[in-house]
Amino acid sequence: MEKAKVYFTDFRVPAYGEGTAVKLKKLIKKAGIGEIDMDGKFVAIKMHFGELGNLSFLRPNYARAVVDVVKALGGKPFLTDCNTMYPGSRKNALEHLECAWENGFTPLTVGCPVIIADGLKGTDDIAVPVAGGEYVKEARIGRAVMDADIFISLTHFKGHEMTGFGGAIKNIGMGCGSRAGKCEQHNNGQPQIDPELCRGCRRCQRECANEGLVFDEAARKMTVDLDHCVGCGRCLGSCNFDAISFASSNAVKVLNCRMAEYTKAVVDGRPQFHISLVVDVSPNCDCHGENDVPILPNLGMFASFDALALDQACVDACLAAAPMPGSQLAKNLASPGFHDHHDHFTNSTPESEWRSCLEHAEKIGVGSREYELIEI
Repeated sequence: MEKAKVYFTDFRVPAYGEGTAVKLKKLIKKAGIGEIDMDGKFVAIKMHFGELGNLSFLRPNYARAVVDVVKALGGKPFLTDCNTMYPGSRKNALEHLECAWENGFTPLTVGCPVIIADGLKGTDDIAVPVAGGEYVKEARIGRAVMDADIFISLTHFKGHEMTGFGGAIKNIGMGCGSRAGKCEQHNNGQPQIDPELCRGCRRCQRECANEGLVFDEAARKMTVDLDHCVGCGRCLGSCNFDAISFASSNAVKVLNCRMAEYTKAVVDGRPQFHISLVVDVSPNCDCHGENDVPILPNLGMFASFDALALDQACVDACLAAAPMPGSQLAKNLASPGFHDHHDHFTNSTPESEWRSCLEHAEKIGVGSREYELIEI
């Protein structure tokens, strides 16, 4: 199989020269976005608008750069994302749009409409067959994503408390799933809470949208209601005391495989293009209402027609970089007795796992992990 082409440029710009947004435009043009016939066609640009309180999401300026290129090619672009399955500011379209606007994503700033793909309550989805799916036969995808003629992903590449990192596959697979689709991807394995480590702070309970956590007032400890817990893992990322772990050792791996299969459903057989920016690499997802300091430097911008090759290239760049001093990653490595996994993502969040996602994505034909990196 021929290697996929991944185009790359760093964030360096000369004083008084062209800015980063112009550099992004040049990157995606060089990567071949103009080869897609966009004339008069609807173009979905899938991205994350950031949770309120989080400041590490991609700036609207990056979205505007992509929108301008698409419009110049005759396309009819819109920015889109699907609603979430957890508490926060993006669980329905009204709150989601207000969140997007507050974070700077308005038609005026980005140059196109902002549409929530799965509708008002997250129920406007469509069942999309997954060719070769082992875990998912039909993916529940936000309708506007599938109604579009062309699909573009614009991804903030960062760490993630369960999947190791959040890249193009997570942006597409998890991000394009409706609320029901997100629930299906997460629903494998349930957490267990170690009462010896639980401090009774209730922080995890604030992250649960499904009444899956019940506080034992007598013991002053949190417990799991197995009848209501959907295994989404939000509680895992919220605990600062390592009291929460998954009872199923393969829960994250199954999540990764389902996420890859949801990605296959979205991109299979349609014009597509993918962009990832390795910038402000926070240790956790942009779904958090906060963002910790970056674990890695700002490494650059990547673009490809192959979402899997794009993720692999970003991973390789990250693993070759030096940890940022004072970050969660650096502090873990400096902790007495810490086991060095020789993997920045695992060292940052030891309970996470990412390799199974890329392996399964390649197995089912999402793309190739073999790539040629072309620097411009």
